[in-house]
Amino acid sequence: MSMSVQGKKVVVALGGNAITREFEEGDIYQQFANTRKALAGVVELAAQGCKMVITHGNGPQVGNALIRVEESRHLVPPVPLGVIVADLEGGMGYMIEQTMQNKLMARKIDRPVVTILSQVIVDKNDPSILNPTKFVGPFYKQEDIARLQKTRGYNIKKDANRGYRRVVPSPRPRRFVNSGIIGRLVDEGIIVLAAGGGGIPVYIEEDGRYEGVDGVVDKDLASSVLAQEIGAQILFILTAVEKVALNFGAPQQQFLDVLTLEQARKYLLEGQFPQGSMGPKIEAAIDFLTKGGEQVIICAVEGLTAAITGATGTRIVP
Repeated sequence: MSMSVQGKKVVVALGGNAITREFEEGDIYQQFANTRKALAGVVELAAQGCKMVITHGNGPQVGNALIRVEESRHLVPPVPLGVIVADLEGGMGYMIEQTMQNKLMARKIDRPVVTILSQVIVDKNDPSILNPTKFVGPFYKQEDIARLQKTRGYNIKKDANRGYRRVVPSPRPRRFVNSGIIGRLVDEGIIVLAAGGGGIPVYIEEDGRYEGVDGVVDKDLASSVLAQEIGAQILFILTAVEKVALNFGAPQQQFLDVLTLEQARKYLLEGQFPQGSMGPKIEAAIDFLTKGGEQVIICAVEGLTAAITGATGTRIVP
């Protein structure tokens, strides 16, 4: 079933794994090459006159940055996680922005592109801040845990059977500090890159000041919040699979072309969509549609052009 996106206001959420692929070293040349592939369908949305925000994940990139911090802390001061997220918003934003500019020029589409560092407000009493569970960075030996906890204040837990890793807060996004200016730029036809890595998490002090949080925010949940704040009609979530599936990976796996809001809630409660994979995407879709969004499209990164025509992807509707 084809759909019209002509002139719609949309948010397109790219996964960090779309830029650093599994089983790749992830050097900058590979990241640029992957970005060029990932944006092929996004340019088609621009060609159809969509007003647009592009968001992106940064999971693999944050992991690499934390390894650099660990390996170089005897030479230079360590960089805290909140600042790493900001750094990656700038660095990855440059890469995506330039690639988008080049693709637009190749299509003779005159649309400005800009990257905005995005602070996202979280609750300082969020359960994830009080009890961190998000694994990040390198693995550690069991005998090093006590020292790291004492000298660096790390919270370290066992990551399945793979070893010990640092866990950090991953609080729920509430709203964006600069969603107003993002919305104004989008309304003027400017393509905006925002909410990179889910945004830089901050909380509000009692006197109104912003204070950073050393944590990470889920990119899909953040994209849903930003989409609501700018009045987007469609949320595209680009991932590694072609469609949403029930019983994923099992012999009775069933791909879904269309999913209603009621069905999405039901299957999420039944545990069909785990937190480590499809769960946050479905949560983001539910939140977006509940707050007035028209539809959510979940599809493979390379399948966006086909998903626009209805040939692939899963469409989630109210």
